[in-house]
Amino acid sequence: MAAVPNAEAHPNPLAALQARIDAFAQQDRVQAGSLIVTVFGDAVLPRGARLWLGSLIELLAPLGINERLVRTAVYRLVQEGWLATRAHGRRTDYLLTEAGLARVDEAARQIYAARAPSWDLHWRLLVVTEALPARVRERLRRSLFWQGWGELPGAIYLHPSADLDATLDALGADGLGAWVGALLPLRAQRLPLRGVAPNRSLVQQAWNLAALAQHYADFVERYAPIEAALRGHAVPPPLAFLGRTLLIHDWRRLLLRDPQLPAELLPREWPGERARQVCRRLYRLLLEPAEQHLDRCVRLADGQAPTAAAWLWQRFEPLDDTCSLGEPPGV
Repeated sequence: MAAVPNAEAHPNPLAALQARIDAFAQQDRVQAGSLIVTVFGDAVLPRGARLWLGSLIELLAPLGINERLVRTAVYRLVQEGWLATRAHGRRTDYLLTEAGLARVDEAARQIYAARAPSWDLHWRLLVVTEALPARVRERLRRSLFWQGWGELPGAIYLHPSADLDATLDALGADGLGAWVGALLPLRAQRLPLRGVAPNRSLVQQAWNLAALAQHYADFVERYAPIEAALRGHAVPPPLAFLGRTLLIHDWRRLLLRDPQLPAELLPREWPGERARQVCRRLYRLLLEPAEQHLDRCVRLADGQAPTAAAWLWQRFEPLDDTCSLGEPPGV
């Protein structure tokens, strides 16, 4: 990945943020559906989880996503059970379905947590109890990978803290509902703290932590210069919304791969906590001006302008910002 220019290379404090937005908009291929899920979870959910299609098109246009791509992507999200439609005259609202709300809510618990969750010392297991067709095995493996599950020999999947019911619901939303009955969900007995060494061996088998660490390091390299450059500077509302959207989009996709292992099972100098604090600080910088942009742009099909819920401001609740970026607060 090309390094984002640092703040010193850009006397203009907005330049690094604009460079990130431009780089995204100039991509040859964009997964519009994934970005729309990010927008619904981050910006639309606090405003009632409902949005007029015209507003969505307007919000995404500066990111290089044209009207045709938006229409195609939301159609697919409806087919996949993420979104539903509500017509109002000639206009149409798109809203999160019950299943979509459940998945967004589950993801939000990780995305906006100011600190990584603690571990209850219980492993969660999914055991494949039937012979599955090769194509189904691969789809299952991929779906669980994107939920942070690791794989052990013998068709066993492992996670330290996943909600088993939510995992099975997500598999159903990924079109694997017919095969959920072939999975045996288990919750292992609470482990003694002296069992850390064997658990490290499990972790090494189940996850590629070196690759995950590199993804976190890339995230810090991309966003830390932006966060440093913007401190103490006003950000124009449209730019703040675009930056906030890309920040959470990249952070969400990174967390989907991360099993959120406890510190005692991670290598020393794990970059995940630093990446979380970079994301938290930059999000808090962009939150208010981005909301000003949404106040001006977000409309429902009937013309109403939904307001943001008060709980929005509790996301990434501020910690002690005097701590070093290299250490979690309180260390």
